[in-house]
Formats: sequence, structure tokens, C-alpha cells
Amino acid sequence: MPASLTLSAGTLYSFLLVLARISGAVVFVPLPGFNAAAGPARTVFALAFTVALFPLWPVVREASVTPATLVVWAAAESVVGVAIGVSVAIVLESFLLAGQILGLQAGYAYAQTIDPNTQADSGILLVFAQLVAGLFFFALGLDREILRLFAWSLQKVPPGAYALGPHAAESMIRLASQLFSVGIRLALPVVALLVMVDVALALLGRLNSQLQLLSLAFPMKMLISLVVLSWIAVLFPRILRDFSASAFVAAQRMLGI
Repeated sequence: MPASLTLSAGTLYSFLLVLARISGAVVFVPLPGFNAAAGPARTVFALAFTVALFPLWPVVREASVTPATLVVWAAAESVVGVAIGVSVAIVLESFLLAGQILGLQAGYAYAQTIDPNTQADSGILLVFAQLVAGLFFFALGLDREILRLFAWSLQKVPPGAYALGPHAAESMIRLASQLFSVGIRLALPVVALLVMVDVALALLGRLNSQLQLLSLAFPMKMLISLVVLSWIAVLFPRILRDFSASAFVAAQRMLGI
């Protein structure tokens, strides 16, 4: 006799709720490698990851589910996915903030290129910072930590049991405030040296007004920026690892874990 595969309505509801949680991070959050990917590829990834989490799917009673309840639960699950994704995106945005600050001070902002993610005009150093942050994201295994966090969230916070509270907003605000502090810490050594270069050039210009220092300022500041960045680049993985640990703790607090 031919075998037939049947799925109960409760299993289908569980699949939709878990898919909503995964899609909240994959679709709406600019994680490295996902924004530039095609829509069908992101859809297949969300479906495959949802199926991989099948042992952790919640048990949903069919009698207790109505269309309105299912919509509310799906919206809440999307919020959970967005909260997890945003907490990781904030970590990567710290590198972009540092690149934006350095690009303006070092003169790289005058040369523009196309950002592959947003298709907007972005400075060369900003695009470079974005690529480096994406490489560190995968090199440090943060992608695996996100998958592990999703699996843990299904165990600790099953679909339908999540509710936003003041602790979620507080954790997000605290994490966002760390974004600015980490970004400034990354850019501060180079910016401080560039300020000293500007002061030195200004003093030379006052001593001898015949010197044409404007033609030397841009190449000098660009070269100094590259040298200092290559010197302090060994500290970037540790800073990113520490900040990502704070981000994952903040994501757990937002979920009430």
C-alpha cells in the first residue's frame, strides 16, 4: 500500500511559529551575508533552519488556537527574532561607526564607492570596516552562537509565552549605548593621532606661510591612518568578542531568560 504523510494542525502551527521567530532575524536584520543574498536563498535558509529545530518545536493544542491567537503569536515570535538579530547587528554597527568616524577624519570620505548591502554611497573605509566585521563575525563563530541562542530560546521561551516588558527596552537601550562607546574606542587612537597631525601642520603653516601643506595633508593623514589601523588591528577580535558576549547576555535578558 502506498504510504501517505500526514501532519496534524498542531504540528503545522508549531512550524509556523518557529518559522516566524527565525524569519524575524533572517529577513529584517542586516546580518553579514544575508542582506546581499537573494530572497529565495534567505527563504530556503529560514525553512531549513526551522526544520533543523524540529526536536525543539513546541506542542500546540489545536483546540486552543484561533486565527486571531495565531496572528498574535506569530507577531510575538517575529519580535523575538528581531530582538535576537538586532542585538547582533548592534555589535557589527560598532565597526561601521568607527569606520565612519575615521573616514571623515582621514579624508577617505572624499572618495565614495557603492555599499553592496544598502546600494548607497559609502566611504571606502566604511565599506572596508563592514567587510572586516563580517569576516570577524564568521571567524569568531558568532554565527553558531546565534543558532545556539535560537535553539535555547525555544527551550526557555516557547512560542506563545513571550511578552514584551520594561526589561526588554532597558536591555536594548543599554546595548545601544555600548555601541557608541565601543565605536569611539575603536576609532580614538587613530583620531587622536590625526588631530596631532593637524596641529603640527597648522603650526608649520603659521611658521612659514609659503609652505603648501594642503597637498601633503591628505596623503599623510591617509597613510598614518592605515599604519595605525594595521598596528591596532590585533585588538579588534578581542573587542568584538567581548562586545558580542555582552550582546548575547542582553538578548537573553530581553527574552527574559
